[in-house]
Amino acid sequence: MSLLSDRQKEELHKSVLEYLHANNFSDAYNALKADTQLDYTPDAKSKYAGLLEKKWTSVIRLQKKIMDLENKNAVLQEEISLSPAKRAAMQTDWVPRAPAAYALKGHRGQVLKVAFHPTFNVLASASDDSTIKIWDWETGEFERTLKGHTRPVNDVDFDSKGNLLVSCSSDLFIKIWDSQNEWRNTKTFPGHEHTVSSVRFLPGDQHIVSASRDRTIRVFDIATTHLVRTISGHSDWVRCVTPSDDGKLIASCSNDQTTRISDPLTGELKVELRGHEHTIEVVVFAPVTAYTAIRELGGIPNTDRSKRPGQYVATGSRDKTIKIWDSQSGQMLRTLAGHDNWVRAIVFHPTGKFLLSASDDYTIRVWELATGRCVKVVQAHGHFVTCLAWGRQTTSQGAGGDGPAKPNGVDKAAEADKIVNVIASGSVDQTIKIWLP
Repeated sequence: MSLLSDRQKEELHKSVLEYLHANNFSDAYNALKADTQLDYTPDAKSKYAGLLEKKWTSVIRLQKKIMDLENKNAVLQEEISLSPAKRAAMQTDWVPRAPAAYALKGHRGQVLKVAFHPTFNVLASASDDSTIKIWDWETGEFERTLKGHTRPVNDVDFDSKGNLLVSCSSDLFIKIWDSQNEWRNTKTFPGHEHTVSSVRFLPGDQHIVSASRDRTIRVFDIATTHLVRTISGHSDWVRCVTPSDDGKLIASCSNDQTTRISDPLTGELKVELRGHEHTIEVVVFAPVTAYTAIRELGGIPNTDRSKRPGQYVATGSRDKTIKIWDSQSGQMLRTLAGHDNWVRAIVFHPTGKFLLSASDDYTIRVWELATGRCVKVVQAHGHFVTCLAWGRQTTSQGAGGDGPAKPNGVDKAAEADKIVNVIASGSVDQTIKIWLP
């Protein structure tokens, strides 16, 4: 019993005749024409010309799609078969993979920094277009634009509760925005004499620390906006400043190719790290969870069990490398080389197993800390990747909860006791990418 209708058989025979004629298979052509008794003359303009080849390549493409789907199905079936504990471990160790869940568009200049709200599904982005934008990263929806700076906004950071957002700009000002009061600009801090590159809340949320092209680091009291301290020492533009988790140390990096570890209370220099061959764009303290892997990477004996915050830092430079340092001794433990252009941003994985980096080579790279190997390269953007941020643990505040109120204009809170695996990256291509499992 034939599977084809009379019309389908006729179209197939004509397609085969066209194929045999085009490839000079004269005997086969004449035999088929005689057997089918078709009154048909091949024509290069006919719809049957090349039809057999097109159908054949379509079949090949379909077979490939089927194989890909079968492979994906096998992976999903394996994940389903895992115990809840194993599935949780897989989620915990998650790293980004293409494609991104969302590409957030709206900025009219390059995106310079992104920051996650510590509790809710809120993302703030700072741009060269002089604005800050607020997004719902869970849905990819734009919420609002914060206007107040008159030059590029270089950095943003939330306080520990997410009630306040701090920003800094090339207009020489630092501003505080109140997420509980329609995101109003409630405080402005003058004081720097040139572009303000970086700003962070110090633990305790009573002070902010900033870095500037005027070569200084400054500490301000939030309540009074008074300048508490000016820390000098770098001989060129200070690109980035960040505090340790306990606030007892700050790390700063500069165009002078050095990283300095200082005491924010006294301004005393603890150690200077030298080894990069170009401007250092970013410095980050390692979380305590990364200490075991870093010690293995650096060949440090297991007898060192210290879990004091601020013991190790990572730096990223325009020399295309990342360096891991012992911030107590100043010893450089390992250089991670692999990027093809400036390294702009680095973040530690919450488990401490990996380090993620973003670069002007358009990629995000994932490094296994214990070995220093690059284990994954993600083609992230269509232009330089300027910034990277990791979402933090999030819990919803239901009725009767004693946590912070939901920011105005945000509709959803994350699920209770949910560890949020989300990464945001920003680029010169003016987009923010959201990476979800």
